Amino acid sequence: MAKSHVSWLFGGCLVVIILFCAGPLVAQKKLRLEDFVYEEQIRSIMVHQAGTATGPLRPAASPLQQQRLVLEFDDIQESYTSYFFRLQHCTLDWQPSALRDLDYLTDFNEFPINQYTFSDNTHLPYVHYTAALPAVKLPGNYLLVVYRDGNREDLILTRRLLVYENRINVVSLTNFAGAGTLQEGRQPLNFIVNYGSLQVINPPDMIRVVVRQNYRWDNALFNPQATFVRDNAREIEYRFFDFDNSFPAGNEFRFVDFRSLIAPGQHVQRINRTIKPYEVYVMPDGSREGQAYAQYRDLNGQFIVDNRDFPEPTISSNYVFLNFFLKSPQLPDPIFVVGQFNQYTRTKENEMVYSRTSGGYEASILLKQGLYNYQYVTGGTNPNRLEGDRFETENSYDVLVYYRSIKPFSDLLLGYATWSLNTR
Repeated sequence: MAKSHVSWLFGGCLVVIILFCAGPLVAQKKLRLEDFVYEEQIRSIMVHQAGTATGPLRPAASPLQQQRLVLEFDDIQESYTSYFFRLQHCTLDWQPSALRDLDYLTDFNEFPINQYTFSDNTHLPYVHYTAALPAVKLPGNYLLVVYRDGNREDLILTRRLLVYENRINVVSLTNFAGAGTLQEGRQPLNFIVNYGSLQVINPPDMIRVVVRQNYRWDNALFNPQATFVRDNAREIEYRFFDFDNSFPAGNEFRFVDFRSLIAPGQHVQRINRTIKPYEVYVMPDGSREGQAYAQYRDLNGQFIVDNRDFPEPTISSNYVFLNFFLKSPQLPDPIFVVGQFNQYTRTKENEMVYSRTSGGYEASILLKQGLYNYQYVTGGTNPNRLEGDRFETENSYDVLVYYRSIKPFSDLLLGYATWSLNTR
């Protein structure tokens, strides 16, 4: 049975993780039609438009006529591994569609990842992989599936992609912000979808929308009910009066800048350089519940991988253990550190542990050098309890408009629009 080792120092102790490449572990991997990582040594996953990796990454969305999506990720080990990927076409609600590979691809649906670079003198050795994604023939939802050695059961990671063709126009309307909205800290999105010359027999059934806040899938609003349908004007209007169809405003994201390990940036308290990987300690945080809103620019949850100490940040950036501390009494619900860097998932890796000695919650997460946005969320019915919901918060929103076509029988993504609320 083949296996590889990933090892690092944590708390002064050597930790060794043995990763089996075949056998029972492979059999336990089940394909998930979402953004997911199946092995712990796979890190810093990014899917972005070519040429945009140095700044805050925009969503993995590409116009049909200008498809330039690129996949990048790190594998924390010393040797090269043969990886492949394929594309799975999906429905609006991210279920496998009935389309065959040749309906949306011109090539055989298995692509090798041949572009890779070894890290340069880093505390943890890793291999950085890059792959340009193939163009597809139809707009819609696609799941990128990466696997090892051509074995489609040996899953490595999955990522959701969007390919759109703007044949449906989306127009933002002035948002209603009544007293109730301000008090509850909600942000309603009101817009009109104009489907023009498309053949639409039953608009509510053939035209469906998805709304996302800050490009997140975990709290996306799927197929909200239309407010008005005007056949003569070829348009559907969405006005969200109730709280079920509006978004909690949240708060501006917290951030930490450890692009330099020689001269650390904002919100870094100290760095422990006596062990490798280094331990970077974030300035202690506290709950923002009940506090007044503080305006500042953030990345809306995104992150930037960067290194200001050495050139070539992609392969010279170190992985560090980033240590978070939240001063708080013990709460009945679990607390997690989330952001785009972990797709807002709530796992054991980013769950905080309460320490009676320090009087707060602690978490240590292995991350690559950069500038990261993050927030503290709880596992209860009010996940934003520790951050608060402030109607003034600046958030990015995108609206995805799908057309249920007859031939091919598919959810075609024919409208895509983005805008910011409370733009600075």
